[in-house]
Amino acid sequence: MSTYRGRFAPSPTGPLHAGSLVAALASWLDARAHGGQWLVRIEDVDGPRCPPGMDTLILGQLAALGLLPDEPPLWQSRRGDRYQAGLDRLIASGHAYGCACTRAEIAAAIGPRAKHGELVYPGTCRQGTHGRPVRAWRLRVHGRVDWEDRRLGPQSQDLEAEVGDFVLKRADGLWAYQLAVVIDDAEAGITDVVRGEDLADNTPRQIALQRCLGLPTPRYLHTPLVLAADGHKLSKQNGAAALDLGDPPARLREAAAHLGLHLHTCEPLAEAVPQWRAATMPAFTHLKDFP
Repeated sequence: MSTYRGRFAPSPTGPLHAGSLVAALASWLDARAHGGQWLVRIEDVDGPRCPPGMDTLILGQLAALGLLPDEPPLWQSRRGDRYQAGLDRLIASGHAYGCACTRAEIAAAIGPRAKHGELVYPGTCRQGTHGRPVRAWRLRVHGRVDWEDRRLGPQSQDLEAEVGDFVLKRADGLWAYQLAVVIDDAEAGITDVVRGEDLADNTPRQIALQRCLGLPTPRYLHTPLVLAADGHKLSKQNGAAALDLGDPPARLREAAAHLGLHLHTCEPLAEAVPQWRAATMPAFTHLKDFP
């Protein structure tokens, strides 16, 4: 398992909270349990949402918890040329096309939809923009993507019906999350993605992109979410409190408990690795006792 390479990829829109620590710890534990490497990537591709200095704060939080990457961190905001090269390949191969539609036009074209539902692109510009200027670039999707999650088991999504041709480069010139993640994971040699269950819905889009670009598909493991008192996902958007790092071992024990691990010593990281290994090996494809 020495070829294992995992990563934790926080968005620096706010400090780490209890939910993001669970994802960070799970990805770190999986890498250590498999004798692999653990990397950190700062996902600041959406620059306007990232306050100055938040990336440094997050790296400091990880260091205080003893979660240190094996290589220097990578910043998405410095990799626009790599994303452009990927988009150029997709355009040249016919997998990507320019779109002139505004969000209002898409909403009008598809009519009423469920509140908070996916704004499924109807393919208006698949055959060209008919002289209108290109605002964004989209991936041409086809049919269903099936995949296996190490915790959730078999998964499937009809991309064409449930998502539609999704954006690769936005109308404001910013790179879309899906393309950036796929390019970054491939170039870093990531073999395993361990992240929160809220990101599972992104996986089919990323697998579709990997296939179009001829890139390998990592193994995926999506961890259970930490919920707020109102039952919603704990997140920066709903005001989740920053981690109190006055007692880092206590925070690690709390995160580990959410992952089904029971730690009792003052060195929780060392204690957690064999427990994680026992829970995830040798059945590498499905966690039997995971929450």
